Amino acid sequence: MMNLADSAPATNNMLGSEADSQRTLYPYVTGTSVIGIKYKDGLLFAADMGGSYGSTLRYKSVERLKSVGKHSVIGASGEISDFQEIMRYLDELISLFDNMWDDGNSLGPKEVHNYLTRVMYNRRNKFNPLWNSLVLGGIKNGKKYLGTVSMIGVHYEDDHVATGFGNHLARPILRDEWHENLTYEEGVKLLEKCMRVLLYRDRSAVNKLQIAKITEEGFTVSEPYSLKTSWDFNAFKNPTLDAEGSW
Repeated sequence: MMNLADSAPATNNMLGSEADSQRTLYPYVTGTSVIGIKYKDGLLFAADMGGSYGSTLRYKSVERLKSVGKHSVIGASGEISDFQEIMRYLDELISLFDNMWDDGNSLGPKEVHNYLTRVMYNRRNKFNPLWNSLVLGGIKNGKKYLGTVSMIGVHYEDDHVATGFGNHLARPILRDEWHENLTYEEGVKLLEKCMRVLLYRDRSAVNKLQIAKITEEGFTVSEPYSLKTSWDFNAFKNPTLDAEGSW
């Protein structure tokens, strides 16, 4: 007869392995909107640097715009730790597997976007999603590419994309004012207009942002800076004035 004490270690090991299994059940520290647009010579991206712990703006120096290989830029809304996990995947993809072939070729933005789409959809199907919405774009061989993918793998490409509140508040501005011959200065001005609207309307936004640029020459990202704002609008001073049911 088997001694129950003999089976205890196996049981404990099984329980231990289950306890060691970790996943993001809920997003804790999150970033808000990311906006990406094409312009005449390449692509521009904008994101603020806030990291919200619940409804508390806990961190104000979170960089959410990163380069991917030689040709691409990624920006992420949502859980910061999951974005770090995505960057680990991309580092392995670009640094290890892509270079392993040593054929002189390199993954472009379209290939990276397709890869991320599969990753997000795969994790969704395992009921262990990465809690992010991503903007991915770049330029290779003179061809500009810009796309987005959600945490459940919904993806598309366009001339301008946005995540989070930006998809509701910034996209209407972009539809009205974007055109394919935007200069760099015009593109930055348009992104700043969108980010200012988000600052006014999105409680998770902070007035500290970065603008990233990618062209055939490479990737650059601005130093963090703040926008000039005005809070003297009557609607801001008394938001419940004339509202139905207000005191």
